[in-house]
Amino acid sequence: MPFSTLLDLLFPSQCPVCGSASDNRLYSPLCTACWNGIEKYGGPACGICGIPTVSTHTTLCESCMKGAPPFSRIFYYGIYAGVLKEAIHLLKFGGIRRLSEPLSALLSGLPLPAVQGILPVPLHKKRLREREFNQTALIGRSLGKNLRVPLIPDSLRKERETLPQTDVTGRERVKNVKGAFRVVDTIKGLDLLLVDDVITTGSTVRECAKVLVKAGAKSVTVVALARSMPKQNR
Repeated sequence: MPFSTLLDLLFPSQCPVCGSASDNRLYSPLCTACWNGIEKYGGPACGICGIPTVSTHTTLCESCMKGAPPFSRIFYYGIYAGVLKEAIHLLKFGGIRRLSEPLSALLSGLPLPAVQGILPVPLHKKRLREREFNQTALIGRSLGKNLRVPLIPDSLRKERETLPQTDVTGRERVKNVKGAFRVVDTIKGLDLLLVDDVITTGSTVRECAKVLVKAGAKSVTVVALARSMPKQNR
């Protein structure tokens, strides 16, 4: 019996959502029941950026109607709440890297277009040293294996350190990431899939897509685990 399995039997972890004992190491410390309760968002949304909308008759949001974004479309699995939010936090801040595999499996079931490469939204080198891993790179690697598409982890770099997007609001988010990313490898003519964990306003993926297209990418599609509900819809 593997030592890790023995430890799980002797010291079973407790699900942080419902308090039950964890019963599957793949999702641990979340239990299977809570994991299976993660809901895929199927409500009304903008057909390009994916922002949830109030009416099913709204096909495009106001922002996308005013001007086409640099990405082709944003796909995401669910709303940033509940068990999905907890799972993302456990991976991102709790360092439970094995959760990247089941989380990426959620994305594998989305109707993603055919692409030639997968790129994670990069971290600045200082933040990467502090965290020791990039959660979007872990998700992107597992997703690439599932889709049989190569991960291109170092083509897009974050050259300038920025404030966490959660610390700024509104238009400041756009200013915060402007000019922060740079393409360092050839991606000319490629259809790319840009992977993020959570999308709030979309400022970060918009800036990443802009520099990728400027560097010659044929198209950029964005995929994320979750999207925050806009304040007006809460």
